[in-house]
Amino acid sequence: MKDLLTIDQLGADGIREIMVTSDSFAEVCQRPIPKVPALRGKTVALMFFENSTRTRTSFETAAKRLSADIMNFSAASSSVNKGESLRDTVETIEAMGVDAVVVRHGSSGAPQQISRWAASSVINAGDGWHAHPTQALLDVYTIREEGRSFEGLHIAIVGDIAHSRVARSNIEAFRLLGAEVTVVAPPTLLPPHVEALGAKVSNDLDAVLNDTDVLYLLRMQHERMDQALVPSLGEYHRAFGLTPERARRLSDSALIMHPGPMNRGIEISPEVIDDPRVRVLNQVTNGVIVRMAVLYLVIGSAAADRAAS
Repeated sequence: MKDLLTIDQLGADGIREIMVTSDSFAEVCQRPIPKVPALRGKTVALMFFENSTRTRTSFETAAKRLSADIMNFSAASSSVNKGESLRDTVETIEAMGVDAVVVRHGSSGAPQQISRWAASSVINAGDGWHAHPTQALLDVYTIREEGRSFEGLHIAIVGDIAHSRVARSNIEAFRLLGAEVTVVAPPTLLPPHVEALGAKVSNDLDAVLNDTDVLYLLRMQHERMDQALVPSLGEYHRAFGLTPERARRLSDSALIMHPGPMNRGIEISPEVIDDPRVRVLNQVTNGVIVRMAVLYLVIGSAAADRAAS
């Protein structure tokens, strides 16, 4: 694959290939010097048009551990503020000689459009409400490292499904691997035609807890309050937050996950964050490992294709 834009382009076999490759890089990350020369001489451009901490630093760390050079781009301090078009910005970055462009953009479909303009590989680091494929891949890896089979696994994704690129990519990935997914949210935070996502739907978190193997909490974005989609954040927490009482109803083997950043007291009570079933920091660690695998596979395969042509 030249690019990684969505989960569905991978299919189940593609996801599994990335998981196996990630296992190799997990070993690398355990070494005293966690670095290999796999991408020495390659350049990765990080083009982030939205703020990011975890995804950006994770990709940067992954590229450095593969010995790639990094080109950082920040929209806030670029010629975008002078009116430069997205295409001109991409072509300028490409003219400097890059092998891969990692893109986060607020508009759905932006990475797909960039991939049509760019000769280098394009990796989607989140676009609008559309997709966040590497988040889904690191979440799959986090569940997989627990020794869980996805066949028959029940995963509940709770929160703002309508505006979540994470939810969409995770639903695709989990279902491709055989898991059963239920989305849990108030009706105002569900997208139109939600059944098209292929997940079951519930408006009652308490009704699904007993049968949940993985509870995946989404960040409640404060800007949704301006749209009056929930009565209040306190009310949201009472109905859909993971409180200590709800945590006690989960099985001892259940996993609790969150893509970050967490809103303490909204999606999850502060007392629950230290629960041994929480895997939030594992997700952060695995983000570097999985993004190492993605960069290696995407740049390596693209270079092979160019050599063959």
